[in-house]
Amino acid sequence: MSKPTVSVIMPTFNRGYCLAESIHSVLNQSFTDFELIVVDDGSTDDSLQLLSEFTSLKLIHLKENRGVSYARNRGFEIAQGEWIAFLDSDDLWEKDKLARQMSWLTHHPQWHAVHTDEIWIRKGVRVNPMNKHQKYSGDIFRHCLPLCVVSPSTVILRAQLLREVGGFDEDMPVCEDYDLWLRIAKQYPFHFIEEKLVVKRGGHEDQLSRKYWGMDRWRVVALHKLLQENKMNTEQKEWVVAMLIEKCGILINGFSKRGKKQEAGHYRKLVAEYSDPVERSLR
Repeated sequence: MSKPTVSVIMPTFNRGYCLAESIHSVLNQSFTDFELIVVDDGSTDDSLQLLSEFTSLKLIHLKENRGVSYARNRGFEIAQGEWIAFLDSDDLWEKDKLARQMSWLTHHPQWHAVHTDEIWIRKGVRVNPMNKHQKYSGDIFRHCLPLCVVSPSTVILRAQLLREVGGFDEDMPVCEDYDLWLRIAKQYPFHFIEEKLVVKRGGHEDQLSRKYWGMDRWRVVALHKLLQENKMNTEQKEWVVAMLIEKCGILINGFSKRGKKQEAGHYRKLVAEYSDPVERSLR
């Protein structure tokens, strides 16, 4: 049996209320040369019963909840496709999502990453993204620094690229996608298909962005990692340092207002380290 061209990896945790719809949006794709790998991240609702009704997918069941990065990485370990696509279990794909991306990649084989536009739904109502969420083509590294501008549900990556960068950081409970896109974008361009081929549904209580406060804490972790790895050119380093200092300033202000001196002190030390021109010249 030949290997699929695309491996679709869907992590899920207690999403029985919307999981079937997301799975059907994959199974109903006009492009059919794919495998679907669902990683149940220790669900305690009716997800497993629901998943047992689908015979055309590969299921990994984790006995305990380990987080979305761990789940995606476990799916990637058994993926056989040359290309990897992700779908969050609360999002939906339009019927031609894979077809449009794979058609473009067939004509541009030198590219390694392609993402698309998306429709945003919040609590059942369509909303317009703010300007800061604008998406880009080409060298998007600088655009990725303020916040995540690539949605996991929209992207297709070459499997070899994902292996090269080491997959998702399993120590990051949130902003794991922000971290991954930065690690990729500092070396490789992303092509942006300006079609709304994904429906991104949000506003529900179990969203990770609602569960974890102070998302910039994790963005600072990702930025600090980049600087410690020291595998960027001079211009990229300057951009990362500037963004780290900016985000640390926001966190210092927030912690100081709440009387959390120790936490504020941690970010002051980071600012001092990367504000020192002598220290920076040694990196």
